[in-house]
Amino acid sequence: MDDIYAHVSVRILEKEYQVSCPASERTDLLDSAEILNARMREIRDSGKVVGLDRIAVMAALNMANELLQAQAKDKHLEGSIGNRLKLISDRVENALGGNQQLEL
Repeated sequence: MDDIYAHVSVRILEKEYQVSCPASERTDLLDSAEILNARMREIRDSGKVVGLDRIAVMAALNMANELLQAQAKDKHLEGSIGNRLKLISDRVENALGGNQQLEL
């Protein structure tokens, strides 16, 4: 399978960037750039952070923190679902085991 690359132009805080990515990920890149631009605009417009590099770092830190929180939530849900599946599996095994004993 050939990796065909797309050259994408994204605009973040009125500055244009040329980025290459696999063609299949072009839409994801554009969506990501849109989210980043919105976050950086929020930070800039708050007036609490000055300078493009500082705004970018704050946006990256905020987004990384959100990612960590989402991963922790996913891990918790995964554990919860795993426990529920184990309980259901045990119930099914007990029910089948009960039927087998009755059949003998």
